[in-house]
Amino acid sequence: MIVGVGLDLCLISRMARALSRSEGRFAARVFTADEQLYCDARAEPAQHYAARFAAKEAILKALGVPDGLRWHELEIVKSAGGGPRIVLHGAAQQAADRLHVAQLHLSLTHQGDAACAVVIAESLGGAHDPAANRR
Repeated sequence: MIVGVGLDLCLISRMARALSRSEGRFAARVFTADEQLYCDARAEPAQHYAARFAAKEAILKALGVPDGLRWHELEIVKSAGGGPRIVLHGAAQQAADRLHVAQLHLSLTHQGDAACAVVIAESLGGAHDPAANRR
């Protein structure tokens, strides 16, 4: 059963400006060390940072924008098959547990100046009240 859906779009040019203006502070505040290593190793780092930022925003939306989350609690990693996968930590994992999320599905894409992410939060079924995660 789907218990949440999130969609977000991030402009790559805007991400490039944020990264260049902050001298690494923005990247360190929003992205884990592993995410930074992954993005910085790419030919166009801003494109990959933008996709991951859109994914983090989409995760927040799929989980009902719970209070108290930190950016590092939402991590995008490379799966064994090569595609992106979501790993939750701390309060983000607790928010997913409250929604009985069994799996988070993630799709990333980028074209031109836009990076987009879609997240679907899926439970194994049973009774669920989406409002239970909101305060």
